[in-house]
Amino acid sequence: MATLHHSHFFKLTNNPPEPKSKPDFKTTPFTIHCKKPKNEQTFTEKKQAHVDYDNGTHHASVQISGLRKSDLPKRHRIRVETDRFQKDWSISEVVEKIMALNRFEDIEGVLNRWAGRFARKNFPVLIREMTQTGSIEHSMQVFSWMKNQKIYCARNDIYNMMIRLHARHNRVDQARGLFFEMQKWRCKPDVETYNALINVHGRTGQWRWAMNIMEDMLHAAIPPSRSTYNNLINACGSTGNWKEALKVCKKMTENGVGPDLVTHNILLSAYKSGAEYSRALSYFELMKGTNIRPDTTTLNIVIHCQIKLGQYEKAVQLFNSMREKRAECHPDVVTFTCIMHMYSVLGQVENCKAVFNSLLAEGLKPNVVSYNALLGAYASCGMSTDAFSIFHEMKQKGLRPDVVSYTSLLNAYGRSQQPEKAREIFEMMKRNNCKPNLVSYNALIDAYGSNGFLAEAVEVLREMEHNSIQPNVVSISTLLASCGRCGQKVKIESILTAAESRHIELNTIAYNSAIGSYMNVGEHDKAIRLYRLMRKKKVKPDCVTYNLLMSGCCKMSKYSDALDFLNEMMGLNIPLSQEVYSSAISAYSKQGQLAGAESMFSMMKMAGFHPDVVTYTTMLHTHSAADDWEKAFAIFQEMELGGVQPDSVACSTLMRAFNRGCQPEKVLLAAEFMKDKKIPFTDAIFFEITSACSVLRDWKTTTEIIKMMETSLDVVSVGTLNQLLYSVGKSGKIETMMKLFYKMVALGGELNFSTYSVLLKNLLASGNWRKYVEVMQWMEEGGIQPSTRMYHDLLSFAQKSAGTEYGTTIKECIESMRRKSENTVSLKKPSESSLPTKALIGGVKFEGKNLAVAAEKGVL
Repeated sequence: MATLHHSHFFKLTNNPPEPKSKPDFKTTPFTIHCKKPKNEQTFTEKKQAHVDYDNGTHHASVQISGLRKSDLPKRHRIRVETDRFQKDWSISEVVEKIMALNRFEDIEGVLNRWAGRFARKNFPVLIREMTQTGSIEHSMQVFSWMKNQKIYCARNDIYNMMIRLHARHNRVDQARGLFFEMQKWRCKPDVETYNALINVHGRTGQWRWAMNIMEDMLHAAIPPSRSTYNNLINACGSTGNWKEALKVCKKMTENGVGPDLVTHNILLSAYKSGAEYSRALSYFELMKGTNIRPDTTTLNIVIHCQIKLGQYEKAVQLFNSMREKRAECHPDVVTFTCIMHMYSVLGQVENCKAVFNSLLAEGLKPNVVSYNALLGAYASCGMSTDAFSIFHEMKQKGLRPDVVSYTSLLNAYGRSQQPEKAREIFEMMKRNNCKPNLVSYNALIDAYGSNGFLAEAVEVLREMEHNSIQPNVVSISTLLASCGRCGQKVKIESILTAAESRHIELNTIAYNSAIGSYMNVGEHDKAIRLYRLMRKKKVKPDCVTYNLLMSGCCKMSKYSDALDFLNEMMGLNIPLSQEVYSSAISAYSKQGQLAGAESMFSMMKMAGFHPDVVTYTTMLHTHSAADDWEKAFAIFQEMELGGVQPDSVACSTLMRAFNRGCQPEKVLLAAEFMKDKKIPFTDAIFFEITSACSVLRDWKTTTEIIKMMETSLDVVSVGTLNQLLYSVGKSGKIETMMKLFYKMVALGGELNFSTYSVLLKNLLASGNWRKYVEVMQWMEEGGIQPSTRMYHDLLSFAQKSAGTEYGTTIKECIESMRRKSENTVSLKKPSESSLPTKALIGGVKFEGKNLAVAAEKGVL
């Protein structure tokens, strides 16, 4: 717009001027529009929001108008107005219409109907809006259409935006192609171009290419910016090459470009990627001394490193400090997910769920990784129902489960002993176009193998290879462990051969699986040979290896071999684990080396390990075998004070020590302790209590024991029952002894020669020779031949105590039983025929099945 004053144009009045007077010119300015006025609101972003109160939803958007039909030159405006198919859309409307189409539909048809295509200034804004959507296919088609327009002019900013878009999708070759293409269009790359190109190489781990691009940038006399250095440091650090990242950071400082918060975060991330967690925490402490304050990203990296180092309390403490109201950095989804993953690894499902609920309470939206962390927590504990519930909730929230989600759910069903369900999840995974990876196949192999379906596990291995996924050492380790569980000796060797034919080098875990499987199936020598092969191939064994060897040797009663492995382990300076200490204590104990067991027990506590109930029980057994009940009792007290709950085995071992040390009254005190602690009574407990009562002649306690044992006579061993019969009979309670015997018979308890021997001795001691003869007849009917000693004892009783009248009768019974025994060769095994067919108790006669019924009803 130009304003021309009276020096250019003027307007004369209607009256002629007076010649003699001073001319009075009245000027009028004219305005000439040379071009259309500028519209300042053309490319201004306008925020719009829509709230649907009925459905409880809201939508916010940013609209950009761009140059419209009214802003076009006249020749283009006339062309648009005369064509009814031409639409006067804004740039935002064009983007929405393009994104509504599939990448195979006619995108160019939409663009050719857009009136704004005749304005060159719309092109950079359109590309910017398209790249912000993240759809690379749509953006590439728009970019290709744009280059075919007559008014198109190549610009650096357009190419930079396209290169950055390719960087977001890790398309290195396409980004590099655009870099060379822009130079053909005579667009000189600037610092933003090089930054985008370095970024795309860094995202794909090609840090050497990124370094070369930096050199080309310097040769082109383009000074690098702080973003350039940050991208280059990130390129090195993303691959874990923290040393190169430090070199670039040092060069950055030398060139006068100081690091900022982003630089420090990238370096921390480089340490994290390189598993240098201690260095990351040290760098964070140095960072505190600068004027740069950490942000949420910084603290997220620190929490991750603390968790990796096992500093769980510090991680939780930092997390809680971030949640305080006055905290400068508040936790985000990544922070919550990191803490959830920590609890998932620790197996603390409730804490993991609590953190997830806190995430929702903070108003944050969990992502797929958050749900996967919770899924993993449930899967690690085999809680398949809860895991499936979370999986279903994830899909309801509009999140698409990834391969980690499916694999976690598959693991949950495998650990809950539902391999069929695991297979269903695997098939669902393929139906939903989520391709299983190596981890998924390994999880399915473990689901079958851990539940005894070895053939199905091997079939999954073949299926994996058929789908061009090569098994790895984890697959082999899983199969080897499955062989041990299924007791398949031949399969172990065939799997080892298969691994060798596929050139799969076994690692320590694989060797441990094979050694453990051999030990489980009793192949001690093959396990030792495999261990020697492991050492020959210079695969370093760990504490698990030696624990398998030592525990296996102990099971085979080769305690000296177990101690040899212990010495070999200590010679290699391999730290002893709690399991190794327990195995060593057991080996020393079984060999009667009390000093060695005590020394190992003390070393275990000095190493910071807390003995468990198995270790304490082993020490109890050691002192019991040495007839030292005082030390055994001291160990038991230490176990209780240490918060370790004794079990039935520990209590029975202590009772045995008391009985061997002639302290039967303490056995009864231990029994009272078990009642208070609600520790279940086992067969070994009953045996020790019965023995103590027999020594003490405590009939009252014996009666209580009989009542307790009545409900579990079917699981009590015959040795314990014989001891109880002996104790009752020795106290003179013959009728009670016989009632207990009938109860044993009624419940199908096992009867042996010792059982009848106990009965006969007690019957003869009480002078009940008639029942003695009857029991001997039961023995013969049951196929158990009475010994000569039994006949001799009865004959001696007849001569000394029976008198003349009964003595003759007893001798006749003996002769009759001997003749019957000589004429009848019984091949029967102790079974129902060994049961007494009749009994006279309390004046009531019971015969056959009525005897068992009477016993079950408590009549006996």
